[in-house]
This record gives sequence, structure tokens and C-alpha cells, in this order.
Amino acid sequence: MFDLRPYRGSGLQSYNPFREMEELERQFFAPFFRTGDLAEFKTDIFDRGDSFQLEADLPGFDKKDISLDLTGDTLTIHAQRHSDCEKKDCQGKVLCQERSYGQYSRSFDVSGVELDKIKAKYENGVLKLALPKKQIPQPETHQLSID
Repeated sequence: MFDLRPYRGSGLQSYNPFREMEELERQFFAPFFRTGDLAEFKTDIFDRGDSFQLEADLPGFDKKDISLDLTGDTLTIHAQRHSDCEKKDCQGKVLCQERSYGQYSRSFDVSGVELDKIKAKYENGVLKLALPKKQIPQPETHQLSID
């Protein structure tokens, strides 16, 4: 139903000869592309029996800067955070800037959901989606007589 994450069972990591190079690349380019953990915001998905509930952490976003798009059986959550000051106004005045600005999005497969009944609510930095499950018709059984 939703995107799957790699299983990280025992905590043991397999050997990756490129791990050190990837870490070096992340550290080198981080100041230029401050995306932090928001590049892929965190979500929790719960099965409530007759529906799914998706909760996405989007702290610091205005409600107007969050959009939900349905394309076929794909739900995409877009969020955009704007900087409080433009470069020309803050030049030389910013001592430390760790917060991320820009556009963030995640997509989810909602093929098992009643698309016209999805409800969304944004409160205290958490986007909550109620996703009612599609009712799968049970096959009818008929008793046949034996001649």
C-alpha cells in the first residue's frame, strides 16, 4: 500500500566499499545543499481496520505551503518552506543557519484506498490523513443441488 523501507534487523551493516566516499561527499556538499532530514520528511502509517492513517511530520510549514496531489493511484505530499530573509538582506548578518528551506515531497501508493473519501488535517506541525480502505466485495456462494 505504501512505500517500503529497507529492513535494518540486527543492526549489523554489510561491507560497503563506497560508504566512506558517500559520507565524504555528503559532508562536502552539505553547506551548498542544506536539505537536512526534511528532504524526505518522516511519516507514520497505521492500520485502523477499515482505514489507514498517515501522519507526516512537517514542523514549521504553513498550511498554505502544503499540497496533496492525486495522480492515478499515487498520492504525493508536497511541502515548501520559505526563508525568512533573502540573501541581499541577510548578507553578513546570519551567524548560523541550520534550518532547511526549499521543496520537499513524498509519494505513496493508494490503490487500496477510496480516493474520494480521503480527509486531511494539519495541526501543530503534523499532517494527518484518514485513508478509508476500499471495500472488497466478498464472492457470493451458492449451494448447488445434486441430481
